[in-house]
Amino acid sequence: MAATMTELESHLKKFQKELSAGSVSLVLLAVLAGADEPMYGYLIAKRLADGGEGVLAGKQSALYPVLRNLSASGLLDSEVEPSIAGPPRRYYRITALGREVLDQWIASWATTRDFVDSVLDGNTSQGAKS
Repeated sequence: MAATMTELESHLKKFQKELSAGSVSLVLLAVLAGADEPMYGYLIAKRLADGGEGVLAGKQSALYPVLRNLSASGLLDSEVEPSIAGPPRRYYRITALGREVLDQWIASWATTRDFVDSVLDGNTSQGAKS
């Protein structure tokens, strides 16, 4: 019996949520590591959205708890500055520890990505032979 579209969508959403949970911190650190100056949440979200369908597509609010956690872990520094166009903004910058951790996470990500790709490539080629 084939799965219904609702079942397929449900499984995809669950999978995307699990992937997102593990990659948002990596992506946020990478964005801030590449920034020339501190950035506030909306600007970070916009940078990620400009990159296409990202891990935070349509979920900007998910960004703030992750930024707070990274800050509490010492990977980011933040400071609040007044804004002429609304409420004060919290600006984030990556710390020296954050850069070291980012380097480790990038290496770990590459290893994981390569492993998953090799397994998927193996399954794809085996499936084609059947």
